[in-house]
Amino acid sequence: MKTTMKAGLSALAITAVAMSAQAAELGATGEPIKLAINEWTGQHVTTHVAGEMLKAAGYDVEYVTAGMMNQFQAIADGDIHATLEIWSSNVSDQYAVLKGEGKLEELSDLGLNAREGIAYPAHVADLCPGLPAWEALKDCAINFATAETLPAGRLVDYPADWGTPGADRMTGLDLPFKAVPAGSEGALIAELRASTEKKSPLLITFWQPHWAMSAYDVKFVDLPAGEDACFTDPAWGPNPNAINDCDFSASRIFKAGWPGLKDKWPAAHEILVNYQLAVEDQQPMMGAVDVDGQSVEEVVAAWMGANEDKWKSVVDAAIK
Repeated sequence: MKTTMKAGLSALAITAVAMSAQAAELGATGEPIKLAINEWTGQHVTTHVAGEMLKAAGYDVEYVTAGMMNQFQAIADGDIHATLEIWSSNVSDQYAVLKGEGKLEELSDLGLNAREGIAYPAHVADLCPGLPAWEALKDCAINFATAETLPAGRLVDYPADWGTPGADRMTGLDLPFKAVPAGSEGALIAELRASTEKKSPLLITFWQPHWAMSAYDVKFVDLPAGEDACFTDPAWGPNPNAINDCDFSASRIFKAGWPGLKDKWPAAHEILVNYQLAVEDQQPMMGAVDVDGQSVEEVVAAWMGANEDKWKSVVDAAIK
């Protein structure tokens, strides 16, 4: 599963609106609330801010490493109690099944203004005249080719366990590119850094919010609008023989939890439902981790300490 990176951590970070006039019970404070940690830095920031809010309310919090695609059964089983940054464009079919069976509770939207797409560093426009129009890629694919992909161009796709959205679009739009999954988020960043420094060609599946979108001047390819029919009706779109011949659907980022959360830890449930995070708040913290080399824990602690007036109200509304 992205705007301008600010230098400091003093920007507005959380819009938290209390949705209940009465405080909730804390519940089982002697047992830790387990929050899922997925594979990307933004999710780590999102989750640790939520965790610090829960700690401020009086809870113990445990962070559990979980794959984005395989975390949902663990939540349904109560082994993990919440996951805080689910991208609608990458969510597994299992999520919908478990939610429909009442084994998962969707908590609320996180509030991030997100975008996913096929992207390139700005200098690549000189190597592929006609960008950002997607049709330009038909004629310059050879400029992106590697020994691994010849005669096709190379698209660096998301890590394999995030799905295959880039590959799906290359097939749907009948573009002469081979999608090669990155090993990790860090590998995606390494590709952007190397391309920017060497002025070499790069086509990549990427997203915002992410600090790298501004640090490396990344642009999105203009694809046909991602309408629902594109994903089900081959007759829709420029390729009459395939689906996925369009851009990503507008991404929705949301939170989900174990259905027992609201009964076992009522105030925690209220805090997580009301928790919101904005792009301009998350990105500087991501940059402090990935660019400046700080730990997620120290970055989040610094933000929490400097911005108590921005998050404390949602905690107080749940417990007082």
